[in-house]
Formats: sequence, structure tokens, C-alpha cells
Amino acid sequence: MSLSPQWLDELRARTLLSGVIGKTTKLQRAGREWKACCPFHNEKTPSFTVNDDKGFYHCFGCGAHGDAIRWMTDHQGLPFIDAVKELAQAAGLDVPAQDPRSREQAERASTLHDVMAQTEAWYVEQLGRAEGAGARAYLQKRGISATQARSFRIGLAPDSRTALRSALKAVGDEKLVECGLLIRPEEANREPYDRFRGRLMIPIRDARGRTIAFGGRILGDGEPKYLNSPETVLFDKGRTLFNLDRAAPASRKAGRVIVVEGYMDVIALAGVGIDEAVAPLGTALTEGQLERLWRLDPAPILCFDGDTAGQKAAVRAIGRALPFLAPGRTLRFLTLPPGQDPDDLVRAGGAPAIEALLEAPEPLVERLWRHEQAALPLDTPEARAGLKQRLAEHARAIADRDVSYAYASDFRQRADALFAPPRREWQPRAAGRPAKPGDRTGDRPGDRRGAWPAPRPVSDAARAMSRSGIDPATARALLAGLLRVPAAIAEHVEALSHLVFADPALDQLRSALVEAAWRGTVLEGEALTTILLRVGAIDLLQKRGRANGLAFSFQRGDADLERARRDLGEVIDVMVKRSELDARIAEATARLGDATNDGAWEEQQHLQRERQETDRRLSELRELAGDADI
Repeated sequence: MSLSPQWLDELRARTLLSGVIGKTTKLQRAGREWKACCPFHNEKTPSFTVNDDKGFYHCFGCGAHGDAIRWMTDHQGLPFIDAVKELAQAAGLDVPAQDPRSREQAERASTLHDVMAQTEAWYVEQLGRAEGAGARAYLQKRGISATQARSFRIGLAPDSRTALRSALKAVGDEKLVECGLLIRPEEANREPYDRFRGRLMIPIRDARGRTIAFGGRILGDGEPKYLNSPETVLFDKGRTLFNLDRAAPASRKAGRVIVVEGYMDVIALAGVGIDEAVAPLGTALTEGQLERLWRLDPAPILCFDGDTAGQKAAVRAIGRALPFLAPGRTLRFLTLPPGQDPDDLVRAGGAPAIEALLEAPEPLVERLWRHEQAALPLDTPEARAGLKQRLAEHARAIADRDVSYAYASDFRQRADALFAPPRREWQPRAAGRPAKPGDRTGDRPGDRRGAWPAPRPVSDAARAMSRSGIDPATARALLAGLLRVPAAIAEHVEALSHLVFADPALDQLRSALVEAAWRGTVLEGEALTTILLRVGAIDLLQKRGRANGLAFSFQRGDADLERARRDLGEVIDVMVKRSELDARIAEATARLGDATNDGAWEEQQHLQRERQETDRRLSELRELAGDADI
């Protein structure tokens, strides 16, 4: 099918946008436009406008914007071609002819939709017959009313190998096999037989509400407990979500979408008025399913069972989602009590039980941190380094640069706080107790007296950094590393923008590299040479390959690039933290003269210990670079 821009413009021109939107959203006339409360987010004051003359809608609250086709895809959940066909039919336009193969596929799909509709009706009929008494008793036991069963069109597949095949004999075996309803044996002399037998049948629908597959729940003993239709012309398991057709409009009203593990969880939530729930189809969430969820809500809530399998499913979902995170696009998590699923929770406490948990879902970053922190014991330096490495790998998996940096920074702060040495509380020396070595005599921190040990001397390099920025030797090493691994400039551009080099020429080069990275310049080859020439620093580029024997791994010409990139990032982080500590120490020191501020000396001592730890880590990076076999 070929849809030219001219034909699409004609379709838009023939479509009254307010008429399309007004079918599902209450519009009020406002001069030459229409206004309404936005159907894409909750609001009390209308900020959603529809302009028929210009042919677009716009929300000044959430930024939703588009034409009639965009409305049908984003609000109604239709695929693009289905949206075009529906609008064209209403506008009296003929859709351009399809090529023979596409036309054949469309005709076949249309026929198969009819077959699935007939099958669904037959299953529903079987549930109401005398043979369906056991299935109806099972539904009652699960707390699913007859009204709910009718709403979800739940049916019954009799425990027979030929019941459906015989009932839909007029349809023919070929179409029933193509729909995944019959199984054709490999042996040529054997007849096809019903795929679903002795199961409660739950229809799976597409975004338009058409039945495209079934999920069957066994009523007696046996495996598998749940059996889904195979993938067919109609059914793409990786892009389908159970209950999407009902949850899409409900999610816009509720301002959220909830992902649960199974059909019964969705049905249980709908029974207490929570209609915005969907479920994957027996597999981990796929990239296609995540994309559909994000079209409904920028932060879907994943509500998995509290058992081990449920928590593993949550972690798998995080792994799939990380590369696609972006500003305003994330996941949230709801962890249920151990041994309970949403169905159990609803039957025990109704809607309030689940709503209480939904009020405070856990952010993705928190869920991932908890998982990695609990994955292995952290009682050795190697284990703690392993935690930091795993977290850094998760941050690097995020394609969006800003979000990736934000995650890396958050993980570093959490790890620093977790592994920081315990802070000693100041204790005044008891009256009459003789002083011990290291004591500062006196009664209160404001007088610099108490049980704090004297700080160790600060290195000359640290003093230079504190007074006027990073010392030239360290700055040259850092710049040489950036020139050798230029990809790290964009990766750490925000951190680099906060640093100050004591040498003005070196600082000018740092600023030029940061500025180019912010503009999106690919810093390699000619672009990098141009920057060096402009600031008069071409000699750094020429000499960086001869930096063997210097302090850091990223200065060595024979160093592994991945190791160099990793160490370079850590040195940058240490530098940023060091500059922040210097500023905080200066503030605490300034407050020492205030006799009413007893905590200033405590704070100063604590910060100085943190700074010593930072200097120690910088020294370690130098020593490791000299000792490591890289």
C-alpha cells in the first residue's frame, strides 16, 4: 500500500477533527476552537483545545499534540494503517490499492477475525450449558461474578478432542489450524484435533477489541496450568497485552496503567473498579509491550507477585527497559507481600488493600539498587567493588546520555553512603578523667575539644586544588586521558563542566571540550584536532601517546581502552567530589567563629575525613595503574 503525502493531506482535510474527538471526549465551544479537560492526563481546568481550521489538537498542560490520525493511534490505540482506514471510510475516501500480496494478507486476516469471533461465541455458549457447571463453580470460587465473566467473554472448551472442530465444521480445518485452534499432527493419516480441551477460555483482544487469541486455564489437574494460542497471522505475543482494549481508555481517566502477571489478576482488579490493568502473555515484558505501555503512561506500575519468581520477573523487566529510558519515561514497581498476588490481595481486602500499595510505588532506580545490594554479600572490598561495577554497567545500558549520567551519579552517591566509615559522635570527656593521647581537652566541639582524633596532614596536591582549582599535573593527566578516550568527554560532560583547573590554558581546553560535547559534536579525528588548534594545545594531542610511565592507567599508551575509560570516569568523579568537599569545609570553617554553633567543628572534622578518603582513593588509582598488568 502506498499512501502519498498528498493523499494523507486530503484525508485530513475531509476529516472534521472535533467530530472525531467529540465521540469520546466532551468538547465545549470556545470561539473558533473547542476546549475540554485533557483526555491524556487528569486535570480540573480545561487546557485541551481542538482547532478544526488548522486540523490539530493541543494540550497546554501535558503537551499532547497531533492531527486526526495521531488521535486515532495515541488515544484509540490503533495501528497507523487501521487509523487511516477508519478515517478514510468515514470521509468517503478510497484507500489506495494494496499490492496483491498485502491485499491477500488483509483479506485472510479479515476472514480469520470472523473465525475467532465465532469461536469465542461458541465457547461462551458452552460455559452456560449443563456441562459448564464445574467451570462456573470454579469462577465463583475465584470470586468472579457472572457479570464479570460476561464482560470478559469468558467461555469453556469442553474436554473433547473434536468438539470445536465439529461445531465449526463449516469454517474448515485450514482456517481453524491457521487461527491456532486446531493442531495438525505430523502424521499424514491423522486428523486435526482441538488445541484447547477441558479449559476455561479467556479471549485475548487487540487494541480495537477484536479477539485474536485465547488463554486457557485448566480446570482440573494437569500441566500446563495456562495455555495460550500460538502466534498466528493475527496474534503477535510479544506486542500484545491482555486487556489493552479496556485498559487504554481507563488509564487515561485514572492517570496510571498497572501491569500484573496474569489474566486472573486483571479480572480480579476489574471486579473492584480498577480497570487500567494489563498483563503480558506468559512471558517477560518485551520491548514492544513496553513501548505500548509508555504510550499510555510515562511511568507504568509493574505489580508482580511477592514470591521469588515475581521478583525475578521485575528484574528482567528492568533489564529490558533500561536502554529505552528517557527523560519522563521510566517504570515504577509495587512489591506485594510474600506469597500473595493481586487476586489474593483483592479478595482479602478489596480495592482499599491494593490502592494503599499503589499510593507509593517504588521508583525504578530504587528497585534496581535494592536488587543489586541484596544480590551478594558485601563483606569484602572485592564484593563492594563488584556492586559498583554492576551498577555502573546498568547506568551505561541507558542510551539517553542525560538519564545515564543521572543514574550513574545516583548509584555512586548511594554506594558512597553505604560504604562510608561510621561517623563518630562527639562525646565530652567526663570531668576528672585524665586526657588520653589524641584527645582534645575541653567540653564542647565549638572549642575544638572532645574525643575527635586529630586529622591527618593534607597532601600538597590537595591544598593546591583547594586554593585555586585542580593542580596542573593532575589536570594535564586528566586531559591526556580525555584526548586518548574522547568518548568519555560526552559521557562525563556534566561532571567536567563543574571542574576548575588552576592553569588557565588547561582550563580553556577543558571548557572548549565541554562546550563541544554539549553541542553534540562527535569528538574524534578532525573535530578534536580543530579544538586543540583553536586553543593552542595541539602538543597535547601529539604527546599523549608517549605518556607511558605516568600515574594513571589512561595515560599509558599500552593500556586497555575499557580499563582506561573506567578509571578515567572514576578520577573525574573523585575530582568533582573533592571540589564539593572543599566548598563545604570552607563553609564549616567559616562558622567556627560563631560561639553559638556547636556543630560546626563536628561537621568540619567529618568533612575532612571524607576529603582524606577521597585523596586516598585518588592515590590508589595512581598505584593501581602502576601495578596492574593491563
